[in-house]
Parts: sequence; structure tokens; C-alpha cells
Amino acid sequence: MATRWGICGAGNISHDFCVALKTLPPQDHQIVAVAARSLESAKKFAKTHGIPDAYGSYQELIKNGNIDVVYIGIVHTHHLQVGLLFLNAGKNVLCEKPFAMNLREVKQLVSAARENNVFLMEAVWSRCFPVYAEVGRLLSENTIGEVKMVQVYFGLPLLDRTRTTQRDQGGGALMDIGIYCLQFALMVFKGEKPQSIHATGVLLSSGVDESMVVVLKFSGNRMASCTCTLSCLLPNDATICGTKGTIRVANPMHCPTTLEVNGMKSEFPLPEPVLPLNFENSTGLRYEAEEVRRCLLKGLKESVKMSLTDSELLIGIMDEARRQVGVVYEQDSQ
Repeated sequence: MATRWGICGAGNISHDFCVALKTLPPQDHQIVAVAARSLESAKKFAKTHGIPDAYGSYQELIKNGNIDVVYIGIVHTHHLQVGLLFLNAGKNVLCEKPFAMNLREVKQLVSAARENNVFLMEAVWSRCFPVYAEVGRLLSENTIGEVKMVQVYFGLPLLDRTRTTQRDQGGGALMDIGIYCLQFALMVFKGEKPQSIHATGVLLSSGVDESMVVVLKFSGNRMASCTCTLSCLLPNDATICGTKGTIRVANPMHCPTTLEVNGMKSEFPLPEPVLPLNFENSTGLRYEAEEVRRCLLKGLKESVKMSLTDSELLIGIMDEARRQVGVVYEQDSQ
């Protein structure tokens, strides 16, 4: 039986997710419905992707009994409200990153999933890439000895985009792209809570962070440095330094196809898209879809690749980093 997807949101990331699903066998994945805030947008999206049903409200998507899991691809300021809508209706959910605006909101989503006994996962798609799986294998085999330092960079010139720079849209470098740096460091250190968090950054006039550097210190004198910015292009790679060598995840570290181990390169190519994409390497969204299907077939309520505990730790660190730099959202005072 195919895993039947309902798509919530008809924007750029939902488009890429649907294109990625089309690279997988149709007997494994089917898109059965899409819902948007306007019926016109939903119908246009459905026509583009060959989706049978289109709805002008999320409530209609809930009523569709032929959906196994809902993909939420809307702006993250609405993740809590819309996520709760589907979870409380007994729907399995894959929700785009960032999961929500702060730890309080994420905990509400997690509680709703557990109360309703449904699957929930934050769509940190990076965690599902073959390169990340290979990094995990290399670390478990002690290939580079004891890991001492992790350095991650992600910066793009995005200051001309309203969504990334406005406070009321949950903008800022950390929430938009810095999250990828932090999740990488936490993956390397196997979900361990850091002993200390030190963040510094510069703010835009809107009150969100243009750039931020977050330094995490872990037990055993191990550290991670995470640098993100909306102002310019950075190397956008991730380096793990151990006592016996180095692992480098090449640009783009958040959706990588190239891995270097002590200078030796390996390639992990992606399938070609059937339609133009909005974001780099987006056919790689197929990997998180495959992971969701694997979990659902096994009756699991969360994924070990990006567990709910992982998501809570990640957003908690982001909350503290924002507090230190002075980035405050309306949702923080609720």
C-alpha cells in the first residue's frame, strides 16, 4: 500500500516536496489532496502536480479520510495553530522546520501528538540524507578518533526577502538557516545537551538577527561553532575534527551530495527533478518522505533520525541564543 500524503500549503517548499515525491515509486507514495488558504491557489497547485483533490481550507483536508500523513509546508509562525488542528484530528504530521516559534510551542505540538497517539516529525530533511547516514557510520566506527571540534557555516544573501527579515514572519538568520548549523552539531554529539551556550550577533532594524554565531561547549572539552548570516555567502560546509582526522560535509551542508573524509571525496548524487525547483537539491526531500513511510509502516510515532526530544533540544538552544542576542518574537510573551 502506498503512503497517502495530504499537502498543507501551496507555496514554494510544498512544490519542491511534491516534486521530490515524484522521484519515488508511485506504489510507495501518492499525493491525494492539497489545501491552501485560497481554493484558487490549491487548484492551481493540484493541476501542476496532478493531485486529485484541492481544498480552500485546512478543515476540508482534515475531513479527507484517505490521508495517511499531512505535510505542513506553511510559514512557521502558523505551525503551532495548524499543527494542533491536524494532530488533534488524529492525523500523522510531518511539519516543516523550524517546528514552531519557541520551546513552549514545540512542547504543545509534542503533547498533542502523544495525547492523540499519532506520528509527528520536524522536517529537518538534512538528517535523512545519505551523507548524514555515512557521517553517523564513520563516527560510530571511530574513523577520526575522538571528536573535539565541529564548525558549521550557513550564509546566503537574503536581505531582500521579506519573509526572512521581518519579525512578524518569524524572520532572522537563526530561525531560517542557522537551525541547520545547530542540528548538525547536535547530530554529531548524539543529542547531548551542551554544558554552555554562548551567542553573539547583529540585529536588523526589524529586530531580527542578520547574523549570529553560537558556540556550544559539550562534556569532555568538546565544542561546536555555528555561524549563520542573511547578509552574504558563507562556505556553507560543516567540518568535524577528531584526534585522528577530519570529516567535511561539503557545500551545501544542509542538503549535501559530497563528503570528504581525510581529503578523500565521495559523491552521493540526487535524482533529477521532473519540474523546476525553488530550492537547492530539493529532490533530497524524498529522503524524509521515505523515513516517514518507514516509521508509519512500523507503527512508530516518531523518527530516530529527528526525534521529538531532538526537536525540543534544538529549539531550546535557539531560544537561549535568541535571548542572548536580543531577538524577541510576539509568541515569546504569550
